[in-house]
Amino acid sequence: MKSRKKKKVYMIIGIIAGVIIAAGVAGIVFVNRPQFGRLPQGERLERIRKSPHYRDGQFHNLHPTVQMTAKKGRLGALWSFVFKKEEGLRPQEDVPAVKTDLKSIGRDENVLVWFGHSSYFIQADGKRILVDPVFCAAAPLSFLNKPFKGTDIYKPEDMPDIDYLVITHDHWDHLDYGTVMQLKERTGKVVCPLGVGEHFEYWGFDKSRLVELDWFEDAGLDEGFLIHCLPSRHFSGRFLKSNRSLWASFLIETPSQKIYMGGDGGYDTRFAEIGKKYPGIDLAILENGQYNEDWKYIHTMPAYLAQAAEDLKAEKYLTVHHSKFALARHRWDEPLRNAVNLKEKDSLDVLMPVIGEITYLN
Repeated sequence: MKSRKKKKVYMIIGIIAGVIIAAGVAGIVFVNRPQFGRLPQGERLERIRKSPHYRDGQFHNLHPTVQMTAKKGRLGALWSFVFKKEEGLRPQEDVPAVKTDLKSIGRDENVLVWFGHSSYFIQADGKRILVDPVFCAAAPLSFLNKPFKGTDIYKPEDMPDIDYLVITHDHWDHLDYGTVMQLKERTGKVVCPLGVGEHFEYWGFDKSRLVELDWFEDAGLDEGFLIHCLPSRHFSGRFLKSNRSLWASFLIETPSQKIYMGGDGGYDTRFAEIGKKYPGIDLAILENGQYNEDWKYIHTMPAYLAQAAEDLKAEKYLTVHHSKFALARHRWDEPLRNAVNLKEKDSLDVLMPVIGEITYLN
């Protein structure tokens, strides 16, 4: 009798051990898919270790930054985020959008087309720039972070040949493996923060096409085209290990335009410092959406949006990081009201195109 009980116990233990091992193997296989990219190594890692912004095995923000401030802790905050019901997180109807034939836009036209969230196309002085394009999946699994109805109208094949692909950081909602792989043969240079180039090299992009910059470094892209890599207040990572690559904002100077691409990040002194160092910004593109009090230091809260804009002293503004995915617990259209407030209450020149609409920069 005891022998049978022992056998049963051993069998249960064996089954549990088997399940754990199987889950572990499945997890290893899952995270080793090419979509996850690769952590920096070799010469790139040696360069990273020399960065003044890298210490103790990871990059750090210029100002002390707590990623999750919730008193209930990360697990409690995550539980609330996933299971707490909120009204209006996703629109009931299709989000307004238009399908523009980007390939028919003449090279002599200076335009911007926003695709929802943080993806947008800029054409300035004959060069085509594509920023943080996400047209396939904004998460490791395609059924996560589904786009709002009506917003998923652009695909990689709709893009014209791209001169400069700009990636602000390696989060899934900014760096989409499926999109960049489909654009691989039609992309000139890839501009990205230090460490992010490892993903592209792993994915087969020629190293000579990568313009990989640390904060406060700049690069001449072509005659009359200069790009500056500037700080943001955020973090990075595509799975378990964070901050092994850098996150950034960028300022591109073309023969006729100065355009600031803010990327993701909470408010700090960088906006005033950038506005002072680079006067005469024509257009500033700022994060506005997917914010929450629990992570108020790594995303721009509405209370600081106008201050960030005024610090930069740009002629025009466009807000992004909204209207396509629900990555926070605010109403889906709250960022649109924030943009209206910038325009009406703060008297700033704010562009408010619908997804896919051509905005003329001149």
